[in-house]
Amino acid sequence: MRINEVPGTLNQKLFFSLLIGLFVLSGIAHYAHFGTIAEFIISALAILVVAGFLGKATESVAHYAGQRLGGFLNATFGNAAELIIAIFLVREGLFDMVKASITGSIIGNLLLVLGASVFLGGLKYKEQRFNVQLASHNSSLMILAVIALGIPAIFISTQHFSAHKSELLSLTIAGLLIVAYILWLVFSMITHKDILADIEEATPDHGEEAAWSKSTSILFLVLATVMTAFVSEWLVSTLHTFTAKFGFSEVFIGAFLIAIVGNAAEHSAAVMLAMKNKIGAAVEIAVGSSLQIALFVAPVLILVSTFFGPTMDIIFTPIELAAIAVSVFIAKSISKDGTTNWYEGALLLFVYIILGISFYLV
Repeated sequence: MRINEVPGTLNQKLFFSLLIGLFVLSGIAHYAHFGTIAEFIISALAILVVAGFLGKATESVAHYAGQRLGGFLNATFGNAAELIIAIFLVREGLFDMVKASITGSIIGNLLLVLGASVFLGGLKYKEQRFNVQLASHNSSLMILAVIALGIPAIFISTQHFSAHKSELLSLTIAGLLIVAYILWLVFSMITHKDILADIEEATPDHGEEAAWSKSTSILFLVLATVMTAFVSEWLVSTLHTFTAKFGFSEVFIGAFLIAIVGNAAEHSAAVMLAMKNKIGAAVEIAVGSSLQIALFVAPVLILVSTFFGPTMDIIFTPIELAAIAVSVFIAKSISKDGTTNWYEGALLLFVYIILGISFYLV
């Protein structure tokens, strides 16, 4: 059964039984102290199913809101798991793991999610098209993200930057990125909405029906977000012991394991949309989610950290910056013409595998 597609009453009952069962079991495992390994595995499975529920709810809401707004909602609520996990990590002072998870989310969406969507969609359709102007603006925003995350690492590394100046620069850049992201939403959703409209919206498919009614979809969206918050906290509580026991680096855990688990909703939703020849919506989810992580989630985490103690700076390691820059470069190269095919998807997946092996061996 595919988590993000639950056709029929029987399959819905099986899915909700699995959802409730794993959620309850994860809570019992956490509070009854089943052991780190068991708690981690159960929580990881639970968050995957909860993320699937979240993805299904956002897809149903998107049916009523339209493709572009729907893609934005999917990316936003799909990132809810990532944001919630990261906030708990910030509270624990695990700043390196937070930055690694931010890196993992950006490269995971640009390479894994977009790559899988383009590859599987391309196997079914020889060539898929989406709005080329939207692709151009997305590319510019991705470059902005690389600049915003890279410049602080260069300047703060000099001897002229004290801890106070580093904190001030991090908070200033965080504020500017949030403003830039809000302006992008105004530009893309209001002032230039028609120009950036997706190709599929010109010929919408009225044959498909939403899984639930509008009010039920919204209710499930809120419920899924709350469930994500609980399971995320249970998962984070196991990471200290888990990383020490198996010798994994915080960078690998954050950049790949947490990122993959936290972004499960986008993974499933984007791939399913691409296989329905809605590549524009899939790109909106994958690329839009990366932009949201870089321009909104990361800055918010920096601001939130000030309430828990020391402010998390915006300095990423050279390895993390290189991974982000490489991901942006290949994604920009492939998406700039507004067309995709299965081979381009394969290229994105190859780059993701290369980075994954490299992070594992660090």
